[in-house]
Amino acid sequence: MTIAITGATGHLGRLAIEALKARGAAPIALARDPARAADLGVETRAFDYTKADPSALKGVDTLVLISSNDFSDRVGQHRNVIAAAKAAGVKRLVYTSILKGDQSPMILAQDHIATEAAMADSGIPTTLLRNGWYTENFTGALGAAVQHGAILGAAGEGRVSSAARKDYAEAIAVTALDAAHAGKTYELAGDTAHTGADFAATVAKAAGKPVAYANMPQADYAAALVGFGLPEGFAQVLADCDAQAGQGTLYDDSRTLSRLIGRPTTPIAETIAAAL
Repeated sequence: MTIAITGATGHLGRLAIEALKARGAAPIALARDPARAADLGVETRAFDYTKADPSALKGVDTLVLISSNDFSDRVGQHRNVIAAAKAAGVKRLVYTSILKGDQSPMILAQDHIATEAAMADSGIPTTLLRNGWYTENFTGALGAAVQHGAILGAAGEGRVSSAARKDYAEAIAVTALDAAHAGKTYELAGDTAHTGADFAATVAKAAGKPVAYANMPQADYAAALVGFGLPEGFAQVLADCDAQAGQGTLYDDSRTLSRLIGRPTTPIAETIAAAL
């Protein structure tokens, strides 16, 4: 079985390549700039979501489509990849979607909903990995949080079942390697949920400094993100994610992820310690 990974030079793509190699596989790394994938130690091919040349998928049995991080036309890019996969005779798709999929009210979920529909229309057997939040989504600005003693958000007492990227990467490897996962949908999340206050307390313990969670109205949080330099549209999307998390959108207690990868998911304290 030949497996190819799109977005292979991104955070999740790199981890997925390593997880597959650890299981004895030799995946193909697909990247817009193959030179950036040279250190992965696997075959690399040029592949661009916006062009998606089917010839780059020659001989590929299973294509892992890691969702694009370009929000200008993410659905269009995904449809390009799906069309290329069909033209190349790819036998199965594995897609990194979003937790709760078509039931999610998040703005961010709309592209995933449309992509899942496009995959169904393609007729290619698909494995949907509906990923919950990455703990790393919260750790990118820990330096500033520790410095100012505050983590901002709009989730209130909402609980988020986050897991480390490496956990989701292992789920990619497990499902890509076994065709028995074709046609299946997995809701993936961390074993243990946390509130914003829980997360701040864990950061404070790891840093040895006081850090508190400061809950804000959604509009105020969006404005704060713009103040930090984020584009207006992206800030609105992130603020919506946080507000929806307050309603339980990012909570899941099924432990499907840990069962799939055969071990407990990574505790947030471990990811926080590594980030600090």
